[in-house]
Amino acid sequence: MKVSLIILAIAAILLAVVEITLRVLFGFGNPLIYIADPHCGYLLAPNQSVRRFGNRIEINQHSMRSPPIAPIPAVSTRRILLLGDSVANGGLWTDKPNTISEIMARLLVQDPGDGRDGEVRGDEEVKSNPVSPSPPLSLSPSAVEVLNASANSWGPRNELAYLQKFGHFGAIAVVLLINTDDLFAKTPSSWIVGRDRNYPDSKPPSAIVEVLNRYLLPSPPLPELDSPKEEGGDIVGYNLEAIRQIKIIATSVNAQFLLAMTPLVREISDRYPRDYEIKARNRLTQFTQTEQIHYLDFLPIFKSVQHPIKLYRDNIHPSIQGNQLISQIITNSLRHQFGNC
Repeated sequence: MKVSLIILAIAAILLAVVEITLRVLFGFGNPLIYIADPHCGYLLAPNQSVRRFGNRIEINQHSMRSPPIAPIPAVSTRRILLLGDSVANGGLWTDKPNTISEIMARLLVQDPGDGRDGEVRGDEEVKSNPVSPSPPLSLSPSAVEVLNASANSWGPRNELAYLQKFGHFGAIAVVLLINTDDLFAKTPSSWIVGRDRNYPDSKPPSAIVEVLNRYLLPSPPLPELDSPKEEGGDIVGYNLEAIRQIKIIATSVNAQFLLAMTPLVREISDRYPRDYEIKARNRLTQFTQTEQIHYLDFLPIFKSVQHPIKLYRDNIHPSIQGNQLISQIITNSLRHQFGNC
């Protein structure tokens, strides 16, 4: 009897040690929570603060990956609204200071003449296409907020729905950051919330349970009736229209609009893009010219880097070096758009 109790006690202690280790070192047991939304499809649940794999992730009252904000910026503050998917969000793999929005905020308050906003460093300095000197963005007097309204797997129609639901928060510029895959994004849907393990709608009972469910146990099958219906029609056209609507909203409140698109790894490597991606990219380029949209295509910029693969952490998402380069180019473009006004 005593032996059994000792074994149980040892097992309980070991489980407690594993639980604490998983929570403290990796942040398991406290994942980001998602909520269904009839317009956006899904949102990050508001007012969250977690640390996963050592990375700080804060979600404010408006489901942004940003600190809490006032509805209207102070007179001394200029706001930029960044809309996007996991590239803009940074995901669990990006610490707060290394997100694109945070890097942009730092760059925008720097003097462009000090040279710091032209540097992108990792194992080596990344050299991009030369960017002509541009005057500093007018920051009267000194404060900048770059709001990060984004979520994993969002597309232009999710981002349009967010802008329609929450507004522009007094931003002087709206930046829509997409990647090539987003041209084929489906209509917003909330079906994955609480069903897909990557979009939980509640906290797990323990860190151990989360690890088991996320990495060790097979994903439970989803009934066919719960899966999203295949969308027909011109999906690329639907997303281009969403981009046009975002521009209309931005310009209606006298905010500048900037569209930027990052490439997939295969578009800059020997694997080459697929034909349908090339066609969609050409449509986007023609669309931006017709609609007079200021468009940053990062494909030629990434290709000009000496070792472009270092700009990625996987097939889609940028590394810290990639985030720095993206932030630098967008910041310089915003300065050019605003000039000295």
